[in-house]
Amino acid sequence: MAQLPILEFPDPRLRTKAVPVEAARLADPSFQQLFDDMFETMYEAPGIGLAASQIDVHQRFMVIDVTEDKIRPLVFVNPEITARQGEQVYQEGCLSVPNIFADVTRSDMITVQALDRHGQPFTLEVDGVLAVCVQHEMDHLDGKLFVDYLSPLKREMVRKKLAKARKQANAA
Repeated sequence: MAQLPILEFPDPRLRTKAVPVEAARLADPSFQQLFDDMFETMYEAPGIGLAASQIDVHQRFMVIDVTEDKIRPLVFVNPEITARQGEQVYQEGCLSVPNIFADVTRSDMITVQALDRHGQPFTLEVDGVLAVCVQHEMDHLDGKLFVDYLSPLKREMVRKKLAKARKQANAA
């Protein structure tokens, strides 16, 4: 397994809209290895979700595990939200926007349909942190980041803060 580089805001590649995965690709061992590498990268970061777009693979799939002891790894291929209910405000962070957190309003409960890593279709009705994570990662697949929910002023402050942090890291 290998850890993968994660694109960071404001990298323009994060704005790319991902294309659907052809089901036949799921039989490819290298594609299966990519799922494993994404989980390793996400766990090491540490994070609870990682969309393919964040690792510069612009296809519609993502990995998620919101459990503390990392016992429920989920793969969503070509995910689609088919129903939404309610609203919740959740403080989100993002591996592509390191060390930045902000309140984002999202649907409280969603129904999501997708293929698993082996191409089997499934439907989940989820709420709480898993619902937030699914919506957050699906935004990535559409070229959207959680900072897009912030005011332009706050978004610019985030961009400057990350640029300063990168500059300090490079100087060290």
